[in-house]
Amino acid sequence: MNFNDKNNLPIPVARSFNHVLLKGQKTVKNVYLEHSGSFKSSPNGKWMKIKGKQYFKTDYPEFCWTGKTRFFNAVDKFYKDKGSLRVKLFSIIPIVNESGSHVDQAELLRWLGESVWFPTNFLPSKNLKWEVIDSSTSKLVYATEQLEIYYIVSFNEKGEIIQLDTERYKEKGKLEKWRGRVSDYKEFEGMKVPTHIEAIWLLESGNFKYVDFYVNTIKYEY
Repeated sequence: MNFNDKNNLPIPVARSFNHVLLKGQKTVKNVYLEHSGSFKSSPNGKWMKIKGKQYFKTDYPEFCWTGKTRFFNAVDKFYKDKGSLRVKLFSIIPIVNESGSHVDQAELLRWLGESVWFPTNFLPSKNLKWEVIDSSTSKLVYATEQLEIYYIVSFNEKGEIIQLDTERYKEKGKLEKWRGRVSDYKEFEGMKVPTHIEAIWLLESGNFKYVDFYVNTIKYEY
């Protein structure tokens, strides 16, 4: 697989595909992932160790993430164009039960951003397009019948994605600036993907990093 100007892709995007994908790369259809790391529920809260498992589909946006800390279990998902977040304290007491259009937008953004772990999902399609910004940055736009979302994606000189910026609903009725940082690229079944991801809210009160995850296992179906 070789990408160049004939593909009508921005230069950093073409460079990225040439770097992270195999020649003759098959399209990933399903993904299973396991991670470890730390999570923080509020700017002044304490970091908690967390382990998670996640399933993705790519033919249409779908994922289901389950995370477990010492104190709570969480299920985060996007299914049939609807997002939801459920959290239980000590696996028994419901403390979060979120859904609605603001959650739909946030969860679709999560599915798209986490496509860094299965980069064939970033190839142009009827729903996805890349727009030129400059030699190291491009705009990624994804649209369904219900939603349109975007990321401003930054690349290093190798062609690795290092940062994704967007506006995301932190709560109903209020968009906030959001940033994902990815690093520590490793090969999984020939594809080069990041194994370290950080998620940060860029709030007026200051930056709030709440996710610091490390990928341990990725398995693909084509």
